[in-house]
Amino acid sequence: MARTSHMSRFLHRVEYAAARLLLGLSRRLGPERASALGGRIARAIGPLLPVSRTARSNLARALPKLTAAERDRVVRDMWENLGRTVAELPHLPSLTWEMEGREYLEPIAAHGGPAILVSGHIGNWEVLPPALATMGIRMGSVYRAADNAEVDALIRACRAAAVEGEPLPLFPKGSLGARAALRFLSQGGVLGMLADQKLNDGIAVPLLGVPAMTAPAPAQLALRFGCPIIPGRVLRLGPCRFRLVAEPPLPVPPGEDRQAQILALTTAINDRLSAWIAERPAEWLWLHRRWPN
Repeated sequence: MARTSHMSRFLHRVEYAAARLLLGLSRRLGPERASALGGRIARAIGPLLPVSRTARSNLARALPKLTAAERDRVVRDMWENLGRTVAELPHLPSLTWEMEGREYLEPIAAHGGPAILVSGHIGNWEVLPPALATMGIRMGSVYRAADNAEVDALIRACRAAAVEGEPLPLFPKGSLGARAALRFLSQGGVLGMLADQKLNDGIAVPLLGVPAMTAPAPAQLALRFGCPIIPGRVLRLGPCRFRLVAEPPLPVPPGEDRQAQILALTTAINDRLSAWIAERPAEWLWLHRRWPN
């Protein structure tokens, strides 16, 4: 056990050193050169990693009309987008973006929340909080903390530097983060949630036509606080260039059956995610084990 613990600490130190080196190099290169290099490295190495088997399996299940060659191309393009996203992390304040659907966000900018913004690991999802901050929307985010606490601190520092003034609230997944997010919403906050990851004790809702265990939390919170769910995504237009697309708030299902309402709202969220992914499959992160075997 002691040997295992020692090895774990050693690996964490190696991960931290590698992350510091990567982010430091990215800063020195500048936004566009860092994005290009990150994309090239990830495109070359990523498809060879064992985790890419999960991506190819997901693609075969969710988009069965693609040929094997087309699936391979999506995997390569996905890795390039991921590499660019990581390399762009230290440059969030200097990335450029435009907005579509601003009219759905302006009431929140003017009057505050509570409100929930749902998205997925699409394009460069890290752009969402700083882009909304330019409208005066200080969005808190639910996120999965990195297993390595020192690496997590590096990532949090990059996110904190993305906006002027006080860092935007971050709520790690888990009981403590959930309670903090509840307080945030109850005080009129705007909460961002990436709703495309698997939750084993979630509810089965179709994603790209295949049942997927999905977190009902966005629907539960929206019904609890009587607040809107606004879908939004980030489209990559090029190196360090993006378009944030906000869509109309999802309609609240009628009736008094709360479980039926939760199911309907969660289905509506997955319907939006499905449409986005099908439109630009290479910009979604296919590496999660999203569907049961």
